[in-house]
Amino acid sequence: MNIMIIGAGFTGIQLAKRLVNEENIVTLIDNDEEVIKHAANRIDCNVVAADGNNLQNLEDAGIEKADALVAVTGSDEVNMITCSLVDAVYPNLLKIARVRNYAYYVNTNDAAKHHAETFANNHRPLYGIDYMIHPDVEAANAIVTAVEHGAISDVVSFGEQNEYEITALEVQKGSALDGVALKSIRTLTDKKFLVVYLETKESDTDNIISSLPSGETVLHAGDRIGVLVAAGNVASMLDLCGIKVDAIKKIGLVGIGRIGSIVADRIIEKDKTSLLSRLFSGVRKSSQSITIIDTDKDLCDQAQERFPTATIMNADVTDEAFIEEEKINEYNLIICATHNHELNMVVSAYLESLGVEKTIALVPQAQFGNIARKLGVDVAVPLRDTVVDSIISHLHGKSVTGIHTVSNGEFEIVECDLPSSSKFIGKALKDIASPGEYLVLLIKKPGNSHYELTSGNTVLGVGDHVVLIERTGDKKILEKFSK
Repeated sequence: MNIMIIGAGFTGIQLAKRLVNEENIVTLIDNDEEVIKHAANRIDCNVVAADGNNLQNLEDAGIEKADALVAVTGSDEVNMITCSLVDAVYPNLLKIARVRNYAYYVNTNDAAKHHAETFANNHRPLYGIDYMIHPDVEAANAIVTAVEHGAISDVVSFGEQNEYEITALEVQKGSALDGVALKSIRTLTDKKFLVVYLETKESDTDNIISSLPSGETVLHAGDRIGVLVAAGNVASMLDLCGIKVDAIKKIGLVGIGRIGSIVADRIIEKDKTSLLSRLFSGVRKSSQSITIIDTDKDLCDQAQERFPTATIMNADVTDEAFIEEEKINEYNLIICATHNHELNMVVSAYLESLGVEKTIALVPQAQFGNIARKLGVDVAVPLRDTVVDSIISHLHGKSVTGIHTVSNGEFEIVECDLPSSSKFIGKALKDIASPGEYLVLLIKKPGNSHYELTSGNTVLGVGDHVVLIERTGDKKILEKFSK
C-alpha cells in the first residue's frame, strides 16, 4: 500500500516503522522541521516538512497516488479537517483520524450509526473519516479485558463469546511445567491448547528474548509463555504453571479522568450483564465492591454523581496514612489509570509490595511492559500501542479483520479471511509450515460460528477465518494468507 501519515509524533513514527517493515510505501508529513529531521534519521521513508492540512501540500507530496491517509497530529481539529479536505477531492482514499476529544468520538460514532441505518450506507462518512480512533477508548477496552480475565496477564480473546483466548503466563519454580519440553506437556493434561510464543531471559543479562517455540523447546521457571486455550480451560493451564488466582472481591480504581471513567462505566453497568456482577457473582453488593480514588476534588464530585453505587475517595493513593487507614493493601485488584504513566507503574508496584493481590497499570508504550513487570506489575496496558494496532488493522483491508501485538510488540496476532487468491488455498498446514516464522492457531470455516484449534492436517479453504501469529511487520507471511 501507499500510505500518507500526517503527524510525526510518537504514534506517527511507530506507525511508519511498522508500515515500512511491511514494505509499504510511506510518506510522513509534519510542519515541524526538527521533528521531520529526526524522523528521517530513524525511518527509511519519504519525509516532508509541511502543513498536512493544506491540500496543495498533500498533492505536492503525492496524495493522488496514495491508498490511505492517516491523520495523527496533536490536534483533533487538524486531523478531522485534513480528512474532510482530502475526502472532497479523493473520496475513494481510505481516511483514518485519531481524536482525543471524547465528545467528537462519541457524537460522530452515534451520528454515523444513525445515518448508516437511514441511508443504507449510501452516503459519505462524516467529516470524510472512514475510521475514527480514540486512544482512551482503545486503552480502556484493554484494561477492562484484563479485569475480565482476572488480571493474570495480557489477554487476547477470539469469538463472540470469547471462546478462546491467548493468555501470557509465567512458569513458576517447581511447577508441573518447570523443566518440561513442550512435546511432553500433553501427557500432563487432556485439555487442548497451544503454546504460541515464549519469552526467556538471557542468562547473563535481563534482556528478554521472544521466540516462536517448537516441540523441542524446554520450559524453565521464570519463562513467560503465551498459551492459546479454550476460555473454560484457563484454570488448568494456571495449575500447570503453578499460578494461584483468588477471586476478585474488591477493586480499587486510581484515576477517574477520561480513561478511568470509561473503565468505571464498563465495570459498574447496572444491567444483568455487568462486569461487576459477573466478577462478584453476588458475593458483594456493587456499592461495596469498587472504590474510585483521585486527588482531584472536582473529578471526585463528578464521579459521585455519575457512579452513585461506588465508593469515591478524594485522596492521594501514595499517602501511607491513607493506605493504612483505608486498608488499601487488602484489595484484590488495583487499576492505576491516571495520565501520569510513571506514577501508575510505581504506585502499582508499591501497593502490590504491601499486599494487593493484582495490579493493572496504564503505561505509555509496549517497551514499558518489561519495566513494569520487573517492578511487580501484573498487567501493563500500553496506551500508544493500542492505537497503532487499531490503525494497522484498518489499513490491512477487508481480508484482515484484526491485529493484536503481544510479547512487547515482538509478535502480531493476525485475524484474516482467506480470499480465493490466497497461495495457501487447498493446502494442509503441515505442508506449508515454517517453524520459527509463523504459526496458524485457530480456524473458523464458512458457515461455522465456532473456532477450532488447528492441527497439521487442517486444510485451508476459501473464506476460512484464520488466526495466526507472526513476527511484527512480516508482510511476506501475511500476503500469502490474505492476498
